[in-house]
Amino acid sequence: MRTTPRRSAPPLRSSEERRGDPGKADTARRGRRTPLPYALVLPAALALALALGYPLVRQVVLSFQDFGLAQQFGRPPEWVGLRNYRDLVGDGYLWRVTLRSIAFCLVNAALTMLVGVGLALLMRHMARGVRLLVQTGLLLAWAMPVVASLTVWQWLFDTQYGVINHLLTQLGLDYAGHPWLLRPLSFFFVATVIVVWMSVPFVAFTVYAALTQLPEELLEAAEIDGAGASSRFRHVVLPTIRPVLLVVGLLQVIWDLRVFTQIFLLQEAGGSARDTNLLGTYIYRLGIGGGEFGMSAAVAMFMLALTVVLTAPYVRTMLKQEAET
Repeated sequence: MRTTPRRSAPPLRSSEERRGDPGKADTARRGRRTPLPYALVLPAALALALALGYPLVRQVVLSFQDFGLAQQFGRPPEWVGLRNYRDLVGDGYLWRVTLRSIAFCLVNAALTMLVGVGLALLMRHMARGVRLLVQTGLLLAWAMPVVASLTVWQWLFDTQYGVINHLLTQLGLDYAGHPWLLRPLSFFFVATVIVVWMSVPFVAFTVYAALTQLPEELLEAAEIDGAGASSRFRHVVLPTIRPVLLVVGLLQVIWDLRVFTQIFLLQEAGGSARDTNLLGTYIYRLGIGGGEFGMSAAVAMFMLALTVVLTAPYVRTMLKQEAET
């Protein structure tokens, strides 16, 4: 009996063959892209460029000019090139203010991060009612206008009628009539207390929001494996919230370096401006107070360069972490 040969079944195609060449698919998708997203973003990008770009360009041009009070009444400014910058390099007072500003910035940023992260960790373990009470207090402290809060703090540290001096005197310390704002060291202590108090809520809320996204399974697994509280925090919690900490730390360095309102109002309340100037108040007093707008613009550009230098490690770490992920 003769049998007809059986046809062999066609070979099964792999999933890659059925889907086609991924490279060709990606090329086709790229070819089908429309300019609509770019057109939608363009108006916002242009508005942002005008709002930020024009003041920056105007500041750069002004830093190369001799622009004083006479120029405000119509006299054309004189182009002096790099003279303003050469004068700044040889100004010893500017370097003292710069070192003072860097020290103030780093101390305040570190304290703010420590207190804010500590509060965020504590809020994870608080009862619901206590946590809501703490969060309400932090929100009120954060939302309070700067001038109003500075008025309260000035009253607390007042030389004659301040509550702080009264409490310290009751504890047996010799703080009767202590001039907190007249001495540079105690002036910056008061300024640090105020700046940290106003900045901690932002850090606490942001880090707490990151902690709420932390998977409980990771902590439970680490605890089962025998990891203590410090080990769990160092090897589980910190790596998880590290991106948030980097962003918050970057913002704190920028904000604390350009702090102005708190220092200026404390100086107006009795502090010595020359002994307590930071870069922000120095720029203001050099320009608005002294009428040297060209020099003030040069200091502002120097402050911008300093901000870039101080924040470069944060930005580099963030970019490296993003590339690794």
